[in-house]
Amino acid sequence: MKKELIFLGPPACGKGTQTSKLSEYLKFPHVDTGSLLREAVKNKTPEGIKAESFMSKGQLVPVEVVAAIIKRRLAEPDCENGYVLDGFPRSVEQAQMLEDINKSIDKDDAEFRAVYFDIDTELLVERIINRKSCPKCGEIYNMKFKAPKDGKNCDNCGTELTQRKDDTEEIARARFDTYNKETAPLTDYYEKKGILRKINANGTIDEVWERLLKAVND
Repeated sequence: MKKELIFLGPPACGKGTQTSKLSEYLKFPHVDTGSLLREAVKNKTPEGIKAESFMSKGQLVPVEVVAAIIKRRLAEPDCENGYVLDGFPRSVEQAQMLEDINKSIDKDDAEFRAVYFDIDTELLVERIINRKSCPKCGEIYNMKFKAPKDGKNCDNCGTELTQRKDDTEEIARARFDTYNKETAPLTDYYEKKGILRKINANGTIDEVWERLLKAVND
């Protein structure tokens, strides 16, 4: 049976790391909304051209355009048995859009599941203010929880790590407030539908991984 998987949780809760790993494990494509949008713009697809017209002005891309890009991607052959979708939906309205997308694509029965990463906010603040990444290969580190071997450069390619300017405690807490107001209602939406699985996202990468596998396969 086809598996359609989405993930919910506040910023820096570990979704990116775990969804990439899960994609490899299940041999499902990891559909990252941000990367998908940038690729559409780069390739000048019809949706990408529309998106760029907003992005070039510093405006948000309309959700209808983002949904069209996602629909095109989920209809590709490598998503036939399932997908791991990251970064969408972020509101109940977008969740309903995704349902319509899946209905238009699915030929046989499919199992849709939302996994919520439940984690302590104070731990998230620690993760964010200590987070650094490699500007060349994109590998993400945490100077407190997952530091590079030499404490400065990427273990994979040796490039000096950088930190985002918005990875401060003040901005992090503001992002959590925004998340709770705009995105958190999705947990109630999916819980009422009986398709939400919550996992404890406190712990090591391996500990959270085991909980994620159980949530996906139960």
